[in-house]
Amino acid sequence: MRDKLIFGGLFALGFAILGASWLNVKSVQADTTVPSDHSGPVMVIEVAGEANGTMRIALRDDLAPMHVERLVTLAERGEYDGVVFHRVIEGFMAQTGDVANGRADGNPRLWGTGGSDLPNLRAEFTQQQSFERGVVGMARSQSPDSANSQFFIMFAPAPHLDGQYTIVGQMIEGYDVLDAIKRGTGGNGAVVGEPDRMERVTIE
Repeated sequence: MRDKLIFGGLFALGFAILGASWLNVKSVQADTTVPSDHSGPVMVIEVAGEANGTMRIALRDDLAPMHVERLVTLAERGEYDGVVFHRVIEGFMAQTGDVANGRADGNPRLWGTGGSDLPNLRAEFTQQQSFERGVVGMARSQSPDSANSQFFIMFAPAPHLDGQYTIVGQMIEGYDVLDAIKRGTGGNGAVVGEPDRMERVTIE
């Protein structure tokens, strides 16, 4: 099903991401569009579960300084450590970052319903970059100004997200790890059983 508005399933806050491109992304190469003079922070995610390895994300403080500051703050506080990939849709994206309710030892029914103890962020939409494979965007509810801590990583291009969600980064290493993340089921991509997790998240 294409271009479907995907809410958070049964999750009360309903963090939404638009659309899905049902593609086989295993053969799609990275479309890295990080500027050659990028000097911003790099987020390093050590993934454990069905996927094991490290992903490195160039955070685009040139596009979304407030959102990058939020990711850096939460990572440096250790709040992303142990948080699961709770919604993973084949050919579309993998979502994580619920620091309030999203740990593996928590209640699976609450995964994806929370944010952090920090206030929501004002949208920083841009037309400078499109939602390509490896792009990292901030999850939100229906309000454009509701992003907090959750983010998603694209398996494949989704240009219909452009101008609707804040782009906060671009993967520069670890596409094999991204592609191995355990997929969810059903229309909302909720992961059943033991999900993959961000074992440790640091900032370079």
